[in-house]
Amino acid sequence: MTTRALTRAVPDSIARCELTHLTRKPIDIDLARAQHAAYEDALRAAGCVVERVVAMPDAPDSVFVEDTAIVLDDIAVITRPGAASRRREVESVAAALGPHRELLHIEAPATIDGGDVLRVGRRLFVGLSTRTNADAVEQLHTALDARGYDLVPVIVRGVLHLKSAVTQVGASQLLVNRDWIDVGPFRDCDLIEVDPLEPSAANALLVRETVLFPSEFPRTAERLERSGVQLVRVAASELAKAEGALTCCSLVVET
Repeated sequence: MTTRALTRAVPDSIARCELTHLTRKPIDIDLARAQHAAYEDALRAAGCVVERVVAMPDAPDSVFVEDTAIVLDDIAVITRPGAASRRREVESVAAALGPHRELLHIEAPATIDGGDVLRVGRRLFVGLSTRTNADAVEQLHTALDARGYDLVPVIVRGVLHLKSAVTQVGASQLLVNRDWIDVGPFRDCDLIEVDPLEPSAANALLVRETVLFPSEFPRTAERLERSGVQLVRVAASELAKAEGALTCCSLVVET
């Protein structure tokens, strides 16, 4: 089995990215590209074959490929992003996923970003956010219930995506900021809370046995390591200014 990680280049236009909860700050594009290249190297070291989707220099948020699809064992759901400016990103990602998965497309009036979907086993936690609506949850339920997936809606507050507030770091371990979500739906999981001084530290990327984690959050990293989570620290400061994080920058596909 091959683990593929689909990524996309940091676009020239990233300074014009969509922002919902952050104040716009200058992005050092050369540093962003260097950090993204190091991220891709970390994916390779974790056992992935990195494949870049066609670049979109004039699409400011296009590096955040996670939002364009939800990749499952036997199907890939092509999303309809909540920001209208991002909907042209999905075609090229669908073309890249087509050889590996049956494709399902979310249709209007539903909107959903991949960053609002956290898979833990056969459960899909779906964040209801400014980007993902109840129509999308209904469409996912209709499509995936017969395939054995259990959908669990989760209210997201004060942050862009569900995965800004909770991500998987082990078989049953989740890293969470409980200020941004109701943790009730996750009661069957082992929750590790971010350090209070690092509220944005809940986004980590589990790839095989490796957890990629942003080096900007050392306090939370120590909490994870005390809980037995082995980390590979990756700098992600520049794309964070665009409301991006580690999970946002790849789609992991087992083929």
